[in-house]
Amino acid sequence: MPYRRLPNTDLARIRALKASVSKGDVSDFRDLPLSLNTLSEARSFLRKFEAAQEHYMQCLDRQTKASRKHQACVKTARLYLSHFIQVLHMAVIRGEIKETHKKLYGLSMTDHTVPDLTNEASMAVWGKNVIEGEQKRTAQGGVPIYTPTIAKVKVHYELFLDSHERQKNLQAFTSDSLGKLAAMRSRADELILDIWNQLEEAYQGVTPNDARLNLCRDYGLIYYYRTGEQPAE
Repeated sequence: MPYRRLPNTDLARIRALKASVSKGDVSDFRDLPLSLNTLSEARSFLRKFEAAQEHYMQCLDRQTKASRKHQACVKTARLYLSHFIQVLHMAVIRGEIKETHKKLYGLSMTDHTVPDLTNEASMAVWGKNVIEGEQKRTAQGGVPIYTPTIAKVKVHYELFLDSHERQKNLQAFTSDSLGKLAAMRSRADELILDIWNQLEEAYQGVTPNDARLNLCRDYGLIYYYRTGEQPAE
């Protein structure tokens, strides 16, 4: 015998509810296999659930599109920061900048490697350190680094920070909309299950079995066949 299974995605939930509501709306109320109260509640909930799902998808789409631009900002800022630090290290090795001045940037005097810039949090910290360190050193009479200049580093660092903040806000909006959508899923499943139970009870006396199944399918009930089972021709 075929068995039924509740939808496991939001779109599938919407399709199931929409099928029941659409079929119920065009049926004579005297022939309805569902209670009018259930149909009315399903119709109202469907509007809210569809709106919540659409809002989530819009938030996710905005976040995804912004992410591509954001990653470009991250890549450029990381490149300038890394290049500046490498030039600074080389200037220290050549004796053009005092080794002790590296402390102004928060850098180790003996380690000439570039700090970890693989994540955005570390970029935010090291960008601030590098900009402030170069300003302090030059204020003490040190010769500025020119390839790249700290001004260029600062421009791309600030673009990165602005983009980082926007991306965090977009992620928060997406997370909030997903949370609201997720909170509605249990009610969607309850409504679908109630509708399906009412359908099968209303049509339990219909024969043959395929005719009963088809009447239920008209209202969105989905049946699955087990391995080896075949629907009747």
